[in-house]
Amino acid sequence: MKRLKFTLILFLTISLNGFSQTPTDFLSKEFHKERRDLLRSKMPANSVTVVFANPLRNRANDVDYVFHQDPNFYYLTGYREPNGVLVLFSDDQTDADGNTYNEILYVQKRDKRAEQWNGKRLGVEGAKNELGFKMAFNASEFIESNIDFKKFDKVFIEKFNDDYRNLSGADVFDLVKSFKQKSGYDPNIFLSQIKKYVYSNVAETPIESSANVISIIDRMADRSSEIKNDELLNKYKSAESDKLKNEIKQKISLALKPKTNIDLSFLSANLATMREVKTAAELKLLTKAVRISAVGQIEVMKAMKPHMSETELQGIHEFVYKKYGAEYEGYPSIVGAGNNGCILHYIENNKTKVANDLVLMDLGAEYRGFTADVTRTIPANGKFTKAQKEIYDLVYEAQEAGIALYTIGEKMSAPNQAARKIINQGLFELGIIKSVDERHNYFPHGTSHHIGLDVHDPGNYNTFEENMVVTMEPGIYIPEGSACDKKYWGIGIRIEDDILVTKKGPVNLSAEAPRTTEEIEKMMAKKSVLDEFVLPNLDK
Repeated sequence: MKRLKFTLILFLTISLNGFSQTPTDFLSKEFHKERRDLLRSKMPANSVTVVFANPLRNRANDVDYVFHQDPNFYYLTGYREPNGVLVLFSDDQTDADGNTYNEILYVQKRDKRAEQWNGKRLGVEGAKNELGFKMAFNASEFIESNIDFKKFDKVFIEKFNDDYRNLSGADVFDLVKSFKQKSGYDPNIFLSQIKKYVYSNVAETPIESSANVISIIDRMADRSSEIKNDELLNKYKSAESDKLKNEIKQKISLALKPKTNIDLSFLSANLATMREVKTAAELKLLTKAVRISAVGQIEVMKAMKPHMSETELQGIHEFVYKKYGAEYEGYPSIVGAGNNGCILHYIENNKTKVANDLVLMDLGAEYRGFTADVTRTIPANGKFTKAQKEIYDLVYEAQEAGIALYTIGEKMSAPNQAARKIINQGLFELGIIKSVDERHNYFPHGTSHHIGLDVHDPGNYNTFEENMVVTMEPGIYIPEGSACDKKYWGIGIRIEDDILVTKKGPVNLSAEAPRTTEEIEKMMAKKSVLDEFVLPNLDK
């Protein structure tokens, strides 16, 4: 009997501590509640926020893409499944039993058959126990609910993309459809940015200056079919009298102030402000994602050989991510050898041999929802040529100058301006451009963006604040056929690091991965654990 009892205890111990182990270092339910409370504090009285989970998306036939939650929905709830809705009220509500509440989470229903095929669902009880919601229901109950969205002064939502399929059950398609019906949502009353711009010009310009406005309409019509085919704008242009023009102008002015309680700007604007400054809990996870990505760069530096393919190098990076328990890549991995490195978002990664080219590697691990963004450019044979080093050192100098400006209160545009000045001067001195003021396409992008739950995290991009994490990524790209010395053709270089803004100055979270040409060559001379990892030849 004692032996049986010991065996049972051992089995339970293994089951609980071995087979059933899952990550425990996600953001806590307290974090998500604090974020909801902060958002609620920004909401005006008698308002409601509605946020939808991401849908499942189809890859091909009966295979879906691996599900990834909408970052804003995850930020506010911690829920990592599709087919959910968060309803957040500014003021306490009262149910039929007299209970008060100020938030409801709707989740996909537990289903034994579905869970047998696709894994366990959290369900209503899980939403309460693990996510900390007092009011949680199955998603189908949102469709059946009697929430009167029209009674609120403001209903805050994000713009619908309407790019989801209608599946069985209470999926996102049905949830959004139900909301639109309950709220009286009409997409036609929401103006696009370009239409808002043109309408504002019409509304604000005196009739006697209508010729100026018409020239703006014509110019924008050449760029946008939406403006070209707009009925009110065309009537304004063809109106034969000032009186008629003024009548149409009044209609356009009214269109700028739609009669609806639905607001598409409040939620995205406030979440951008909240998400651009990281909490201690966020910094812990984001820093780990960055360091994982830096280690990936190190291991590839040691393992890289000219006979390798871009795909193989991508695989080493992503193997390191998985080895550390990262769930995904934060974005499609970029591994571009030679001229491929001059393609900013090159993701084919299908060159079969990197040979003696430079290899630009822009990759980031996603760890517990947080995404790094680290780029290194290294010579496949372990040694920079003179021309490669000239361009690389110029990019490095520009990056160093930019990083130094990641200080509290500094304009976020300052690093880009500093880097651009250095690069233009350097390109001029190398004879690649004819003057420091020449307009060119060798440095076609900005240097700085927030990272977090998105690789391009939302933000206001005004000034640096403490605990922002922002990339610094200058680059120079000289594709084959450029109007310069051929020795520079096919050189594409980007150096990207993730910088934490602190009271003591900038902290480079990805500094573990070598950046200077000397450090890179030294690291590439080291032995790799993968040197002896040889697979059988399947083509013989």
